[in-house]
Amino acid sequence: MDSSDVIVVGGGNAAVCAALGAAEKGAQVTLLERSPQETRGGNSAFTGGAFRVVYDGVDDIKKMVPDLSQAEIDGADFGTYTEEQYLDEWMALSQYRGDADLIEMVVKRSLPTMQWLRENGVRFVPLFGRQTFKVDGKLIFWGGLTVEASGGGLGLMQSLYKRAESTPALRLRYGTRAVGLREAGDGGWLVDCIVDRKRQTLAARAVILAAGGFHANLEWRSKYLGKNWDLAKVRGSRYNTGDGIQMGLDVGAIAHGNWTGCHAVFFDANAAPFGDINMLDQQKNYFTNGIVVNAEGKRFIDEGEAFRNYNYSQMGARVLNQPGGVAWQVFDQQTIGLLPGEYRVKHATGYQADTLEGLADKMEGIDKEGFLATVHEYNAAVRTDVKFNPAVMDGRSTPGITPVKTNWANRLEKPPFVAYAVTCGITCTYGGLQVNTDCQVLDQEARVIPGLYAAGEMVGGLYYIKYAGGAGLTAGSVMGRAAGHHAAGSKSGGR
Repeated sequence: MDSSDVIVVGGGNAAVCAALGAAEKGAQVTLLERSPQETRGGNSAFTGGAFRVVYDGVDDIKKMVPDLSQAEIDGADFGTYTEEQYLDEWMALSQYRGDADLIEMVVKRSLPTMQWLRENGVRFVPLFGRQTFKVDGKLIFWGGLTVEASGGGLGLMQSLYKRAESTPALRLRYGTRAVGLREAGDGGWLVDCIVDRKRQTLAARAVILAAGGFHANLEWRSKYLGKNWDLAKVRGSRYNTGDGIQMGLDVGAIAHGNWTGCHAVFFDANAAPFGDINMLDQQKNYFTNGIVVNAEGKRFIDEGEAFRNYNYSQMGARVLNQPGGVAWQVFDQQTIGLLPGEYRVKHATGYQADTLEGLADKMEGIDKEGFLATVHEYNAAVRTDVKFNPAVMDGRSTPGITPVKTNWANRLEKPPFVAYAVTCGITCTYGGLQVNTDCQVLDQEARVIPGLYAAGEMVGGLYYIKYAGGAGLTAGSVMGRAAGHHAAGSKSGGR
């Protein structure tokens, strides 16, 4: 029987970090990736590649981006992002339901883990393109995000796999779907797999489950998330169907976190049902710069409630509850220049017209009169006495209308006008297994299941109501590395 010290189930950021972490501590590691090699990388490959990380000024930024030029330093205000701010924001976004010990571990280890990623070949760059606005001649970062992996999520995974492929103690097996987990008589584990429709069994002293959530499982979405969630488009990997979670539950792990919650965004209305690595940039997250209307032509969210990093993950659920599960983001020429590249890709479902009436005629299915009335009401309510400043919560609002736009309100009055059709794109689910701060899986009595670990999106308790942009990749890297180190140090299975 094929045997390793550590088996890692999954192929995204958390999984590869776990495999690298275990290998560098002396373990012989086998990584089981369900997808073929050409689509490897899990959900992580579909992300923008942003990491939310603790840093104290530009010196810490240089630890992550050592090739940062003096001109870049002089032309930007990187600010700071303290442990206290990170932890407080994360806990507040979960309405204080989050696993505080686990979240604190991720926060405290975020910067050292970023340096570890860089040592393992990942290159980081400042998020100038998506997370800055120029104010008084300087680029100001906003929303707690400052750095990203070069090449985005796909670039991150290419770098990590390059390191994995050059690591002698690490073996990669593609097209291998892990479907079952059993305790072995010697204190280790047996992992049942399907390869080319044939069943195989592999053995290991420790197993790290890092196979993502269940966002691509239509049945589970309908069962746990509720009405209409079977209609959502899958933003990322089609292979995240809850296999790892089920394997853990089958051996006594406790279910944990918000099983009725998920990360879901505004997504191009005509995107394919599953994520396509060759057609990224389908999400539409910069709604703060305009207004959003449903098929009745009515606004249904406060587009200026917060920096989009703190509430964009709720917007998929909001649009899914609208008539037909569709909506339109509408902008004029005052703010269209603030939109990033995801709005300019050739496959974006966008419409343009010189008048609002002409725009409405192109917005298929919109109630034209309702839309024009909404824009008229909105324009009349904008506080033009307050200066527009996209880099801060500027208080430029629309008092007297419902829903109010709390910040960044501008009249839609400068043609041509542009509208983008959007629906719901689900990114990941929030429910999963419970782990301790060593990423050991816990059973129904909150006891450690020896030799079993979990990391990444399949860990419950990290996110509940809202999600802070960039937290997911950071959590996956931190937990993956921690799980790998501990599993390698407990190769006997801990029994």
